[in-house]
Amino acid sequence: MGKENARARITVKVQPRAKVTRVAGRLENTYKLQIAAPPVDGKANDECIAFFARIAGAAKSRVRIISGLTSRMKVVEVEGISQEEIERRLMS
Repeated sequence: MGKENARARITVKVQPRAKVTRVAGRLENTYKLQIAAPPVDGKANDECIAFFARIAGAAKSRVRIISGLTSRMKVVEVEGISQEEIERRLMS
C-alpha cells in the first residue's frame, strides 16, 4: 500500500478546555487528547482535526472524525499516513 493510499484510524477520548492541545496518555487502544478549545459550535472538533493534521503533516481536508462528532469518544481517520507512523508520532 503506497503512502497516498495509507489510512490511519485513531480512537481518542477528548478533554476540552485544556490549556494546550496535546496527547495526555494512552489507555489500551484509546489516546487521551486534551483540547484547547471549548465543546461549542464544533470548536473542539475543529481543533481535534487541526491537531491530527499537524501530527500527520497533512492537510486538514485529509483528516475527518468518522465517529463521535457529539461525544468525547471519537474515531479520527487520517489519509496519507500509516497506522504505525501516526502512533509513533503521537507517542513521541
